[in-house]
Amino acid sequence: MTTRGRLNARLEPELERKLAYLRQRTGLATSDVVRASIERFYEAMRVGGEQARAILEESGFIASGSGPADLSERYKEALNKSLSKKHR
Repeated sequence: MTTRGRLNARLEPELERKLAYLRQRTGLATSDVVRASIERFYEAMRVGGEQARAILEESGFIASGSGPADLSERYKEALNKSLSKKHR
């Protein structure tokens, strides 16, 4: 026999509105919406690294910038230079 856990959560008004919308659109009970949401979030977290990278690559976000190849190593120097020009 399996036991079920009980969940008691405080939601901000915006999240309450979203939950009500999901219940109305799907016809599901609150417990079912919460279960489905947890399952989806769990799966996204489990495989999220690969999915997130694929989404960022597909959208063109990765490698969309330009600058010196060694910027990650010398960013403080570049930032100081930029700020000193701005605040002369």
